Amino acid sequence: MQQSLNSYYNNYHLDNFIFFSCSLYLIGIAQVRYTTFLQRTKEKNRMHLLVIDDNEELVYALQILLKASGYHVNVAHNCQEARHAIEIKKYDLIVLDWMLPDGNGIDLLLQLRREHLKTPILFFSSKNAVEEKVEALDKGADDYLEKPFSNIELLARIRALLRRESGQKQTLITLGMLRVDSASRQVWVNDEPIKLSLKEFELLELLVRNPNTVLTRYQISEHLSRDFDQLGGSNIVDAHIKNLRKKLHADELIETVRGVGYKLALF
Repeated sequence: MQQSLNSYYNNYHLDNFIFFSCSLYLIGIAQVRYTTFLQRTKEKNRMHLLVIDDNEELVYALQILLKASGYHVNVAHNCQEARHAIEIKKYDLIVLDWMLPDGNGIDLLLQLRREHLKTPILFFSSKNAVEEKVEALDKGADDYLEKPFSNIELLARIRALLRRESGQKQTLITLGMLRVDSASRQVWVNDEPIKLSLKEFELLELLVRNPNTVLTRYQISEHLSRDFDQLGGSNIVDAHIKNLRKKLHADELIETVRGVGYKLALF
């Protein structure tokens, strides 16, 4: 009788051991599959950028910077490689240099726009003449960044361009106590209507479409005015910021980033 009981308990414990072992094994497999699924989903949702530049040192530095910022990056060193990359893959944004070994970025830019490529293109170059900046923008560039540039400004401009598509479709934006309707050009703070001038509204709209993003004074000036001769030395941005803070009754909402610009601070 005792032997039978011992045999029963031994089999019982063995069955439990096998059951729990199998359960742990299946849970482990499920965790691995779930982790793989999350990684694939994250990879799928990452923005894909194409950098077109023949400067290998700069390209290498950009790859490190952009990958560290969560972007998937591909590189082309000339016009031919660039066209091939664009043909086989859809990119969320293209960073394009002016001077390339087998042509120039302006001609490539013009060709891409004639082929109805809608991808945002950030043009960058060491050329700093106003006429050259205007040429790039008129030929289809969405933004122009002069070399050498700061990493902070480059990332801010990339974020702004990537958000532009979805942002333009949204007319009513609510951020905490602030509500902005770009269609009717109305603004409310705590449901109280606020009257703004045209430039003040354009400035506020730029800020709310890029929350928690540092915008340089140059970017803001460029958004408010197309007079390139006044972009560098004018303090008109600071004056508009001052008036906007006063009218919104919320100085802490628009944060000054010393030496760079401003951002709409959401906590």
